[in-house]
Amino acid sequence: MDTFKLEILTPNGEIFNGNVQTVVLPGEEGEFGVLAGHASLTTLLEAGVVDVEKEDKSIESILINWGVAQVDEEKVIILVEGAVAIRGENESEIADALEEAKKLISDIADSNPAIASASARIESAAQGLL
Repeated sequence: MDTFKLEILTPNGEIFNGNVQTVVLPGEEGEFGVLAGHASLTTLLEAGVVDVEKEDKSIESILINWGVAQVDEEKVIILVEGAVAIRGENESEIADALEEAKKLISDIADSNPAIASASARIESAAQGLL
């Protein structure tokens, strides 16, 4: 499968930068997936989870509060106000990431109904990893 470049940037720095096979984004009109060669578009993103399928087929989930995505045939650039990657080398790092994600969710809890879905996914991840 072809890959494309994905960058996820916040005001505090880069959250993700690498080649990926697919990315699923929480758009204003609902979730949508992007593959290599996708038609160009720029769209607003709602609070939710960005699922990234990396070159090695592993999936990484990144919680965002809101932002904008610019998609073209070769790359996707996502600019977000806040984001937390749910990853770590050990249980302690993963637990810290989950706590950060819960804080980000609580900061935006009143913004839209997608928060309930994102919260459920975070809780599910916490149960599966710890």
